Amino acid sequence: MNDEMLLLSIRNLNTDFKINNNFYPAIKDINLDVYRDETLAIVGESGCGKSTLAQTVMGLLNPGDSKSYGHADFLGTNLIGLNESDINEIRGAKIGMIFQDPLSALDPLKRIGDQVVESLVYHTKDNSAKRAKRALSLLNQVGIRNPERIINEFPHQLSGGMRQRVVIAMAIACKPDLIIADEPTTALDVTIQAQILDLLKEIQKENHCGIIIITHDLGVVAETADRVAVMYAGQIVELGTAVQIFNDPTHPYTRSLFRAIPQDDSDSDELYVIQGSVPSLVKMPSHGDLFASRIPWVKAEEHEDNPKMHNLGDGHFVRCKCYKYFKFLDGWGE
Repeated sequence: MNDEMLLLSIRNLNTDFKINNNFYPAIKDINLDVYRDETLAIVGESGCGKSTLAQTVMGLLNPGDSKSYGHADFLGTNLIGLNESDINEIRGAKIGMIFQDPLSALDPLKRIGDQVVESLVYHTKDNSAKRAKRALSLLNQVGIRNPERIINEFPHQLSGGMRQRVVIAMAIACKPDLIIADEPTTALDVTIQAQILDLLKEIQKENHCGIIIITHDLGVVAETADRVAVMYAGQIVELGTAVQIFNDPTHPYTRSLFRAIPQDDSDSDELYVIQGSVPSLVKMPSHGDLFASRIPWVKAEEHEDNPKMHNLGDGHFVRCKCYKYFKFLDGWGE
């Protein structure tokens, strides 16, 4: 892609969490680029490090309980290690975040209108009348009917879908260059999910922003993503365009995720289950292929001691040479 469109360049990014006075890696050696007008989906199981990556970029982790190092260069500024004052100038103004649980993200004691204009108060010199007009415009933009009434209500008076729309309105208030959406459709019914995803597309088209969408839902990925990063145990194990990932999933973990999707045309009533689970941070191996224990039929010598990303061409990368040997027991994907 054109470097002039590059918004965020992440290089060798790591975050360690402090547990019982020891630090354990939560995300390891992350390398990603995000461009204007594109949607990058980060997908994986719960506990794989997706939200930790977003919180690291946004500077939302408690420095007493974590440490981050590496680079996350946003429009020429490395976000890692910025002081609170400097990161606050970027959060809300140039990077907007849509949180996973809108009820937790909203202040239960503040009216909706006051929360929508909060970033405008911090980042603009608009007077109160202009901010109030902007709040109504934002609520209308995200599809909330009768915004004149909604601005005076409290979060508990709104439905889950309306609360999510309010959070989106807050995230786009200052027309940010980048939006990070952390599981934006979780706990919403299918119809509302589709509306929220369509809304994000419309916002991107209007503002020419980049979007990072964090999800475990491959349906959401298929609906929204231009490129996909698959995460497992704090590492990116596969990276490529949505077409590459869906048509030619290469890493054993990526292929297992697709295998676990229920198939309408299957003759079997049994669901495929990925063997084992993501190791806890304390028990995470310090070297080797972290997915190896979940595919024991792949021989040890078919893994790398220090798995690297392999370039398959056309921007498609996969971690560890084991992808060359991996076969499902029933021959799927051969």
